[in-house]
Amino acid sequence: VDFMKPHHEEEKEFGKISKKGWRLIIVYAIVAIIAHINNHPAIGNLVIFLGLFMVTHRLILYKVINTWQNRTWPAFQRAYTKFLHWNLAKPYRPVVIVLASFVLAIMLFAARQPKVVFFPQGDPNNVFVYVKLPVGTDPIYTNQVMRKVEQKVDSVIGKDNPVVESIITNVTIGVTDPQDQDQNAYPNRGKIAINFVRFGLRNGESTAKYLNALQNMKWNIAGADISANQEQAGPPTSKPINIEIRGDKLEDLISNANNLKRFLDEQKIEGVMELKKDIEDNKPEIVFDIDRERANREGIMTGQIAMEIRGAVFGAEATKFRDADDEYPVQLRYKYDQRIDIETIKNLKITFRDMNMGGMLRSIPLSSVCDIRYAQTYGGIKRKNFKRVITLASDVKQGFNANEVVAKVQRVAALYNPVGNVEVAFTGEQEEQKETGSFLLGALGISFGLMLLILVMQFNAFGKPIIIMTEIFFSIIGVILGTAIFKMDMSIVMTGVGIIALGGIAVRNGILLVEFAEMERARGVSLWEATVEAGRTRMTPVILTATAAILGLIPL
Repeated sequence: VDFMKPHHEEEKEFGKISKKGWRLIIVYAIVAIIAHINNHPAIGNLVIFLGLFMVTHRLILYKVINTWQNRTWPAFQRAYTKFLHWNLAKPYRPVVIVLASFVLAIMLFAARQPKVVFFPQGDPNNVFVYVKLPVGTDPIYTNQVMRKVEQKVDSVIGKDNPVVESIITNVTIGVTDPQDQDQNAYPNRGKIAINFVRFGLRNGESTAKYLNALQNMKWNIAGADISANQEQAGPPTSKPINIEIRGDKLEDLISNANNLKRFLDEQKIEGVMELKKDIEDNKPEIVFDIDRERANREGIMTGQIAMEIRGAVFGAEATKFRDADDEYPVQLRYKYDQRIDIETIKNLKITFRDMNMGGMLRSIPLSSVCDIRYAQTYGGIKRKNFKRVITLASDVKQGFNANEVVAKVQRVAALYNPVGNVEVAFTGEQEEQKETGSFLLGALGISFGLMLLILVMQFNAFGKPIIIMTEIFFSIIGVILGTAIFKMDMSIVMTGVGIIALGGIAVRNGILLVEFAEMERARGVSLWEATVEAGRTRMTPVILTATAAILGLIPL
C-alpha cells in the first residue's frame, strides 16, 4: 500500500492530507456506499477501515512510529547493550540471576498455590436445569412439574433479563446432558436450557451468580430430583467425581452403592453437588404370574397369553393404510382409560380353540390363568471389562476446584469398607486427567528430543544446540511467574500445550541469536563482540516473533 511505504524524502507531506490522499478518500467513500447499497456491508466496512487507517497514519501514526523507531527503541537497545556488557564482564552474574529467578518463581508459585484444573472454566454461556421424576411417571405430569420448575427459574433469572437470550424447556426428548452418549427419550425427565447472550453483550455482568443461585436453591418439589450445571468445556468427559463399584453380584453392588452414597452424604463435603447412581433399582413393573397347570388344562400356551396382553396394551397391527407415497400400520388396542385400568386388563377375554373339546372356540378371562402383582426391578445393568459396575457421580459446585474436592472425597471414601467381593475405584475426569498429563509429558519429551536432533544436524555440533535448548528452561520460569503473579489456574491441557508451543518459540529465537553470532565470528569479530552484537541486532526480530506468537495464541 502506497501510504505505508517509507517516505524519507517526503516527511514534510506527513501531518496533512495531500490532494492524492483526498482523491483516495473520495474513491473509498464511493466504494463503501456502493457496497452497503448492494448489501455487502463487510466489503464496505473494510474499505472504510482502510480509509480511516490512511488518514490516521498521515495525521497521527507517522509521528508516533517515527518517534518510536528513531528515539524510543534505540534507547532500549542501548540500555540492553549496556546490560549485556555488564553480564559478560563476569559470566557468573547471568547464572546467579537465572537461578535466583527460578527460586523466586518457585517460592511465589508455592505461596500462591494455583488451582489445577483439567480444562479452564469461565462464566457459563449456558446453564442446564435437569429434572428427574420416578421411573414410570406420565409425561403429562412431568410437564406439570416442569411448569413449576420454570416459575422458580424465572424467580432467579428475572423477566426480560438483558443477559439471557432464551430459556427452552424440554420434556421426554432431549433431556439428558448434551455431552452424554445417552440421548434416549425419558417420559420422567425434563430439562431447562438457559442460554445467555455472548460475552461482549453482557456489560461486564457475571452469569456465574445465576448458576450458584440455581445450584443452592431449595426446590421443594416432592419426588423431583433437580440439579443445575453449566456447559462442559473441552471434549466430552465423565463427571469430576466418578466412583465405580465393580463386582459380580448385583445385590452386593446395589447394597454397597447405597451404603457408600449414604456414608459420603453424611460427611457433607463442601463442593459436592449431589451423588447420583446410574442404575434404577426401583423401577415399577406389573408382573403377570401364569398358572401353567391351569393354562395347560385349558389348552392355552403362554405365548397366546402374552400376545393377548400385548395386543390390549400396546396394540396389534390390524391392517395397513396405503396412499400414493407411503403406507402406515393401523394398530388396534384398548382405549386409553381401559388399558391403564388393571381391573379391565384382568377381565381381558382370551379367545382360543380348545382342541380337547373338538376344536371349539372358547373365551376365558385372563384372571383365571394369571395372578397379577406389583413389583420393582432394575432399569438396566452396565458392564465394564466383563464385570458389572454401578457408578456414583457428581458435578462440583461453581466456585470450587474439582481436584481439591475430589481429593477430599477420596480421603473420606478410603474410610469405607465394602461388603462382599466388591471393588471401589475413582475414575472419570480424574482418570482422564492423569492420562492426558502423561501423554503431554511424553509429547513434551519427544518434541524436545526432535528439536535437539534437528539442531545437532543443522549445526553439526552438540554444544550450540545445548545452549539453544537451555532457553526452554528460562521460558518455563516465565510460565511459573506468570501463573503465580496473575493468580491463574493451571490447566492440564492448555498449560501443557502452551509450554510445548513456548519451547518452539524459545528455540526459534535461540537459533536467530546463535546463527548471527556465528556469522559475526566468521567475519573475524571476537566472541565477546559477536555475542553483544547478536543480542543487540537480533533483539528486534526476536521480540517481534515472540509478540506475534503471543498475540496469535491469545484467542485460544
